[in-house]
Amino acid sequence: MNLRNQWPVLPIVAGLASGLLTGCGSDSGDSGGTGSAVVMGMSDDVLATDPASGYDPGSWLLFDNVFQSLLSFPKGGTEPQPELAKQCRFTDTRAMVYKCELKDGLTFSNGDALTSADVKFSFDRMLKIADPAGPAIMFPMLGRVETPDDRTAVFHLKVPDATFPSKIASGAGSIVDHRQYDANGLRTDHKAVGSGPYRLDSFDKDQAVFSVNDHYKGTAEVRNSGVTLKFFHGDRTALKRSLLDGGIDIAYRGLTAADVAQLDRQDDSKGVDVIEGTSAEVQHLVFNMKDPVAGRLGVRRAIAHLIDRDALIQNVYQGTATPLYSIIPAGIAGHNTAFFDTYGARPSRAQAAAALQADGVTGKVKLTLWSTPSRYGPATDEELTAIARQLNASGLFDADVKSVAFEQYEKDIAAGKYGVYIKGWVPDYPDADNFTAPFFGKGNVLDNNYDNRTITRTLIPGTAKQSDRSATDEEFGRLQDIVADELPLLPVWQAKQYAVVRDGVYGLEYCLDASTVFRFWELSKS
Repeated sequence: MNLRNQWPVLPIVAGLASGLLTGCGSDSGDSGGTGSAVVMGMSDDVLATDPASGYDPGSWLLFDNVFQSLLSFPKGGTEPQPELAKQCRFTDTRAMVYKCELKDGLTFSNGDALTSADVKFSFDRMLKIADPAGPAIMFPMLGRVETPDDRTAVFHLKVPDATFPSKIASGAGSIVDHRQYDANGLRTDHKAVGSGPYRLDSFDKDQAVFSVNDHYKGTAEVRNSGVTLKFFHGDRTALKRSLLDGGIDIAYRGLTAADVAQLDRQDDSKGVDVIEGTSAEVQHLVFNMKDPVAGRLGVRRAIAHLIDRDALIQNVYQGTATPLYSIIPAGIAGHNTAFFDTYGARPSRAQAAAALQADGVTGKVKLTLWSTPSRYGPATDEELTAIARQLNASGLFDADVKSVAFEQYEKDIAAGKYGVYIKGWVPDYPDADNFTAPFFGKGNVLDNNYDNRTITRTLIPGTAKQSDRSATDEEFGRLQDIVADELPLLPVWQAKQYAVVRDGVYGLEYCLDASTVFRFWELSKS
């Protein structure tokens, strides 16, 4: 099933207006929040306050600020650094035993000591509960956790996984207080006890209120006295109005492309600034390989030769995304341009016609493109309609679009009812593995009946063993080339991310990067 990639988004993903920044911050024993409190609004909801359940962007935003993981991603960086841990490392050459030594004197926000027992409890609990809406799906490789002493946790993996450090650095690696959480069930009181830079003071359907955690010991330096997060439940008009009226300081996630473009043109007169960046969020057309029409390679190649990404981005998304020519996005190590190299950037009717002819396809190809109205962004239906027009303009296709509510959409995909449909994806961690391993093999998130044994039995297991991630570029390149040739999916766009802030609010550029971690502590307001 699709998990964290299922959320309603404008194509906006974490990034920086002036390029990625480096720097890890200092290990601060006293977070010492200063400055004014900040109010932020977003259209997403927070679906869980318990990290054994939440696997959506709103919940992970909460986890990243209320809980700590053994490792964390520094602002602007994609290599995990120590957070709760003093150091972590693989102790074997096969990337199957991972050892972490905790810092001294760690405590939760309630004053309870944080030890390796809490680390083991958190992972054991998450895997035991195995909530369908939770992150346990990220850890099929985890066999057991040992704690030889209070400051040491040793992870024994079932199979080699060099990306394990990145996985535990994400919100999925949040450590909870074993005294405050049930080992067998989820917390349902909407409270949270963590050791991160913030405490969760209150949570209801309209807002969450965070204050600075005086017990925090980690790399963050808090630059405000607290954050209030207001939920607009998909009401993008109300989100924009609240920003312009001064009800919120920051609008994050949920403004339409048209709103962002308008505010960018008028920011001086409106007293707001638009912060732009790039990110690793992607969107693909997915082909059901068992469908009688989309299952034909000639049909898929014809579509690849006819799609005009530049027109989609300009006319539908008003420049708020960039064309994507591979399944691994730009900015992620291992990226290549396999689809550009194979199909080019400009539509070619002649090549599309040749692809159909080579596969023995005659007459117009009747095809339905399936969409869902909000889950992958408010412009998804418009995008699919534009793609259908592009296909039909060639005279080779008779394509239409049908849009289905998300719950039914997912059921129908799982039942194999759709030939061509849309999927969006935002990474759990910034590594090429997260754009490949979930998409192929048994139980993959695409549900498109594609199986390539070179990918599933050689390339993905081979890259997982490489602790030097730069050494995987050749294998990931081969994987991307295979996908471009066999076309089980067609990359469409890679998002930019936008946050809109009122004048006098600072630090957003440090909150938005490819790690997908929104760092409350970097925000300040004059």
